[in-house]
Amino acid sequence: MARRAANPPAPTSPGDPGWIEGVWHSHRRWVAAILLAHKPKSVDLEDLLQDVALAVVKHAENLRDPAALKGWLRTVAINTARTAGRRVTTRSTVIEGNAARPDDAPSVDAAHNEQQAAFEEGQRALRLARSMPPAYGEALILRAVRGMSYRHIADVLGVPITTVETRLTRARRMLREAMEAEVSQPVAGRIEPTSQQGGDES
Repeated sequence: MARRAANPPAPTSPGDPGWIEGVWHSHRRWVAAILLAHKPKSVDLEDLLQDVALAVVKHAENLRDPAALKGWLRTVAINTARTAGRRVTTRSTVIEGNAARPDDAPSVDAAHNEQQAAFEEGQRALRLARSMPPAYGEALILRAVRGMSYRHIADVLGVPITTVETRLTRARRMLREAMEAEVSQPVAGRIEPTSQQGGDES
């Protein structure tokens, strides 16, 4: 009976053959989760994944510290998603600005006003969620906006389900407090967990 060939060792540095492919295969799933948490709904996920993959190829020679690789990928993913968001916002502004409204156009009815108010409230909540520490904001967005199950979130973030539950509970409380505080007195900056919320459980 023929012996099976041993699997080749996994590439460990940018100089190893197949290093880029190995890195992307190992990290693509959670990079996709980061992009989903930060990208506009109208932007295609695969396009953003390609942008991040190109960044890995472009900067492969500089990624010699395995410990720093995940943080670098997270930063690239967030920046890629936010750049796409700015493009969408700019395009929408241009389109809406160029759309001439007839002088005799009817006024916006109450139903439309309610829809617009709900949309703005959702956008405000999303903005505040994105200002949270990533561990909380990303879990909340993946659940509330993307509709992922606790199991799916745990898989893509690489944490136990109990950690996802803890993060979501705290994230919802942080969001509620931030929205109430913003109504009474606008605040700027990142939302941080309060001392009562404590640290994350792994």
